[in-house]
Amino acid sequence: MEQKFNAVIIEIRAGVGGEEAALFANDLFRMYTRYAQNNGLKTQILDSQETDIKGLKQIIFEISGDDVYEKFKYEAGVHRVQRIPKTEKSGRVHTSTATVAVLPKPNKTQIDIKPQDITFESCKASGPGGQYVNKRMSAVRIVHIPSGLVVTSQSERSLQQNKENALSILAARLLEKKEKELEKELGGARRSQIGSAGREEKIRTYNFPQDRVTDHRINKSWHDIEGILDGKIEKIINTMKKTS
Repeated sequence: MEQKFNAVIIEIRAGVGGEEAALFANDLFRMYTRYAQNNGLKTQILDSQETDIKGLKQIIFEISGDDVYEKFKYEAGVHRVQRIPKTEKSGRVHTSTATVAVLPKPNKTQIDIKPQDITFESCKASGPGGQYVNKRMSAVRIVHIPSGLVVTSQSERSLQQNKENALSILAARLLEKKEKELEKELGGARRSQIGSAGREEKIRTYNFPQDRVTDHRINKSWHDIEGILDGKIEKIINTMKKTS
């Protein structure tokens, strides 16, 4: 992607592993937001679904700052964790996964969403276990008719703010769709040398018993897993940039 983007929309979803996967998704969210905070980047949650024990089924958030897409684009793919879950009584190491998608946020000249192409509905926001977060009709669901894409947002108490958040998510997904179609036309020639950064590609393992984080695309490992999950990922980001 030749253009520079100063905002990205990151989607993290719990994968295989039930509650442990949701807790790992929350760990990844904390890792990225701590890194953003330490580097003067702005973070805004657009949509989230929590579990009863503070895990995340999914979270969608925006990070903005100078050339931020270059910092985060290599995070896209399947992240795997190997550790003893807090809920595990027999001390066995479990393997769980979470998927990360990193979408550049387009400006209005790149993606034009016509009002007649979307349907919009509001509903009550819900929390973990299905309980209502508030009684107002503040959650938003938008369907983009030409593409069939569906997005939701319920992180804000304001209906208008949730609508704006949902439109931002939709624009980013439409740009991703447009880029993939263009890449297909070009026969994949624009793919990075270290992988396609696709949602389905296993890219990294976080091994707690060995205090090691390994990126499988470049076969390189780093130690201090707690520090990395606390946002100290500069060394990983810089290595990925140099390797690409």
